[in-house]
Amino acid sequence: MVRKILVVDDEADLRNLIQTCLELIGGWQVVTAASGVEALQEAQNRQLDAILLDLMMPGLDGLAILQQLRSNDNTKQIPVVLLTAKGRAIETGQFDDLNVLGTIKKPFNPVKLAGQIETLLSNAP
Repeated sequence: MVRKILVVDDEADLRNLIQTCLELIGGWQVVTAASGVEALQEAQNRQLDAILLDLMMPGLDGLAILQQLRSNDNTKQIPVVLLTAKGRAIETGQFDDLNVLGTIKKPFNPVKLAGQIETLLSNAP
């Protein structure tokens, strides 16, 4: 069974790169969203196995999206991995209440991305 992942990032080139890597290397079916509103709609309307969510976005940022996902009965159990800008510090435990599996820092190694997501999903409680 092919797993579905939602990739949320406002940068089109980055979304395309991630989609290609996850499909070719990880075997995922990838759905993409360019904004927080689009991400929330996709999460609500699809059966997703995971979400890769950029934190730094215009409008609804990743944290606001995550809070809305967690407050909705239909989306609160979807595993979320955060994609963060290189310099952005994430406190350990800062996202525990929002049930985040982990973070992947930008810039990331495209060849290793699928494996990093798999590792985080396999370590989920």
